[in-house]
Amino acid sequence: MCSNFRRGRLGLLPSWRRIEGASMTQLHFLGNITPFVIRCFSSSKQRSFTVSYLINSCGLSPETAISTSKKVQFENPKNPDSVLALLRNHGCTDTHISKIVAKLPLLLLANPVKTLLPKLQFLGSAGLSHVDLAKILASTPNILCRSLEKNLIPTYNLFKGVVIGDENAAKALVRHCWIPCENLEKTIPPNATLLREIGVPMAYISFLATFFTILAQKSDKFSNDVNKIMEMGFEPQKLIFVNALQMFFQMSESTWKQKMKAYRRCGLSEDEIMLAFRNHPLCFQLSEKKIMSTVDYLVNMGWQPAAIARVPVALFFNLERRIVPRCSVVKVLLLKGLVKKDLCLGTFLKLTERAFMDRFIIKYEKDVPQLLDVYHGKVGIQELGLVTD
Repeated sequence: MCSNFRRGRLGLLPSWRRIEGASMTQLHFLGNITPFVIRCFSSSKQRSFTVSYLINSCGLSPETAISTSKKVQFENPKNPDSVLALLRNHGCTDTHISKIVAKLPLLLLANPVKTLLPKLQFLGSAGLSHVDLAKILASTPNILCRSLEKNLIPTYNLFKGVVIGDENAAKALVRHCWIPCENLEKTIPPNATLLREIGVPMAYISFLATFFTILAQKSDKFSNDVNKIMEMGFEPQKLIFVNALQMFFQMSESTWKQKMKAYRRCGLSEDEIMLAFRNHPLCFQLSEKKIMSTVDYLVNMGWQPAAIARVPVALFFNLERRIVPRCSVVKVLLLKGLVKKDLCLGTFLKLTERAFMDRFIIKYEKDVPQLLDVYHGKVGIQELGLVTD
């Protein structure tokens, strides 16, 4: 028997097409079929059904369905159909469902009545509309894996004391659901209390708790970051304080040092770098490549590093589509003496397209007829006979 089985594995068994076309009863009458092969066929047949279901009922691509079938398999559609019907009843579209199943295929095997329905009902009662709930499930389906009694309910109640509105409490719950509730109880209340004590408005605290996990970090580190930000001169009553806190939370010490080096290489002094950070903390979120390419261009066009540090928002604009065309126009106007020499970068970079056209192109088209061509890159500054510094 063992010899026959080994020979069969080498290709002497009936072809798989014959086996797949046979019933389980018929398989026992095919030569050289062992119980192991029968189990393999059963598993193969089950997986084939799963792949078909994932494609036809869940909207997965064939490639994704095949990959997903390695994580979940079922013999009939009864339970998966009930799960999908439940999701649709709570606002999920076909697009939502395909994303949910691709991320959490085992959800199809969950008990729809005992396990899923209570959690969906709770999230709905917590202030999430069907539209919001569907979006959340598509992005974070793992929330349905959390315990209702031990995680979802206590975490939601915890945030109700920190954020403004039930809907924000529900969104905060979704963002923090992967953190054990007992850990949140040790961090959220004291960190929120600290912010309130130093004068951070409740609306800003609610914003942080709803959209970030900053308040969930250990209280000693959180307190240390808050003190550093205040020492830099940020005022807790202003939104920019929240932005600075957000950057400190996202960056490691090594990343902070790398960004400092990047700005130094562009010619900014220590004081100018800190000035840029105080004016727009998110400028430390930019990649080193973006920082250096933009600063290098602006410096080569005649703007000093100190001028850039005063308006760091300039670094966020697209270099090719906004900064280069607008700086080229303004440079021509500067060389012609049509605008003041100390023109702030923000004065023309932050304007809308229409406002920039009106203020810096149409206004001066009689003085410089080629200005629009300069803006579109058809004419260079040198072609106008102007000498740059």
